[in-house]
Amino acid sequence: MLWDRHDLERYERWLATPHGAYALAQECRLLEWVTAGWPRRSRTLLEVGCGPGMFLEFFHRAGFDVTGFDKSPVMLEAARERLGNRADFNLGDATHLPYDTDSYDYVAILTLLEFVEDPMRVLIEAARVARRGVIVGYVNRFSLYRLSAKRHKLLSQARWFTPWGMRRLIRRAVGPAPVHEGCVLPGPTWTWREGFPLWGLGRMVLPVPIGAYCALSVDLTREPPLTPLAAFAGAQPSKSF
Repeated sequence: MLWDRHDLERYERWLATPHGAYALAQECRLLEWVTAGWPRRSRTLLEVGCGPGMFLEFFHRAGFDVTGFDKSPVMLEAARERLGNRADFNLGDATHLPYDTDSYDYVAILTLLEFVEDPMRVLIEAARVARRGVIVGYVNRFSLYRLSAKRHKLLSQARWFTPWGMRRLIRRAVGPAPVHEGCVLPGPTWTWREGFPLWGLGRMVLPVPIGAYCALSVDLTREPPLTPLAAFAGAQPSKSF
């Protein structure tokens, strides 16, 4: 599926709505959670299917050196306008990435597998190009949001994944690698807001994959995750003599 200018405008109008902006913020919160143990300084990240660059911008703010890749010239130009010289950009097909094996530390595939003909091939290519890990984000068929999304034209054309189906697909593509998984937005669209009576229900990152948006980080190195610096905030440095 090749997204055009009309698709871009419709997507950006959705993100400009209160529900769309809230959903994007929680999806970024989830991506931060599933990648919390990954080193970032001087680490490269390729987002395959970067679209207009909202998540690419998030990864750049998080500390990664980012590259955007997309099949749509319209989406890639929008991403270039958003990030400028803070990212590199390449045009091409996700099933045949024009990069050598282990070219990037991490590869992100966010809400892309729903719109490609061969999700397995895209995952295999992502794992080939990634040295350390792969991030996969997807809309969850096993969620309350699925019931209301049929009226959204783009999502009505998407291939929705179940959490167990996605895990099975990833195992077939990359083998039995360690996976860190979570979800956000467990309620229907009308709950995607702050304040009474919900108190930020959609902001909760849940380990049980029942939310509208799920994400998995796949560790290809089998190295133990690093402890975030915030964990040491209350620790006192020891004296050396």
